[in-house]
Amino acid sequence: MNITKTASAHWEGSIKEGKGTISTESGALKETPYGFRERFEGQPGSNPEELVGAAHASCFSMALSLILGDAGMEAESIDTQATVTLTEDPEGGFKIPSIHLVTRVKIPGADQAAFDECAEKAKAGCPVSKLYNAEITLDATLES
Repeated sequence: MNITKTASAHWEGSIKEGKGTISTESGALKETPYGFRERFEGQPGSNPEELVGAAHASCFSMALSLILGDAGMEAESIDTQATVTLTEDPEGGFKIPSIHLVTRVKIPGADQAAFDECAEKAKAGCPVSKLYNAEITLDATLES
């Protein structure tokens, strides 16, 4: 099975004074503003790191749900946060060296060891995790 999704970005102007918009095929994002100020100065709008985090958190949560199901567990809820770190690259420009996932999963009566194994499998096996050349860490909490 192959699935293809499209997102687009439009940019005008210089890096600091310019501005851009991003849109997705689904329409979930439609001409959402992004730019230097949104990325580095906390202005309203999105930025690439936020989008990377959203993609990773959602993909991990879905992968974990699948892997838990294969292990005979069904989560009442999975709440995942991805913290994406952007740093200056000593070789020039910027890079994302790490992404930290924090997930809180509610599965009444679940076995901790089985849950931990599933969470690690989801971290390694999520398609978005496989995409990044970054250290990916995980803090997984099982709530009953």
